[in-house]
Amino acid sequence: MKTILNSHQFGIVIERLAHQLVENNLALDNTAIIGIQPRGIALSNRIFDYLTKHLKIKNLSYGKLDITFYRDDFNTSEEMRVPNATEIDFSIEGKTVVLIDDVLFTGRTIRSAMDAILDFGRPAKVELMVLIDRRFSRQLPIQADYVGRSIDSIISQKVKVKWAEQDKKDEVLLIDNE
Repeated sequence: MKTILNSHQFGIVIERLAHQLVENNLALDNTAIIGIQPRGIALSNRIFDYLTKHLKIKNLSYGKLDITFYRDDFNTSEEMRVPNATEIDFSIEGKTVVLIDDVLFTGRTIRSAMDAILDFGRPAKVELMVLIDRRFSRQLPIQADYVGRSIDSIISQKVKVKWAEQDKKDEVLLIDNE
């Protein structure tokens, strides 16, 4: 087991990602932040809170997206998938939509999220923010616009993201499965 981000680094990465988002989208007045259920919500909550409380961004659209029924493995998985709530109470038409997830691995989750988001309108642009990019594991040509940390890992390794709200501590670990 190897620590990728400790709690101090974790906070710095959240701040950097929020500042990069503002740098690329200025006032964020035509931007919507959408966290991907379930694992991207903790990161999207932190980014939204930082933008609104520390950077004083007003009128920022924020939603949560469930992709359960858009997954390409929905019918092939033996485990029962319980959908989460989708909470998007604004129009994404013509906006820059920033999808947020914790780990970018194969790219299949993001592809599913892009399919799902089109049911809410046609955004002008879709960007992707992730805490961890497992850059050598992609199965689809998907790349993040905002990356907390890029790591090199093999398929048998697992990235475990811990959040203080659930796990009592902010931390990202790389675990060897044997």
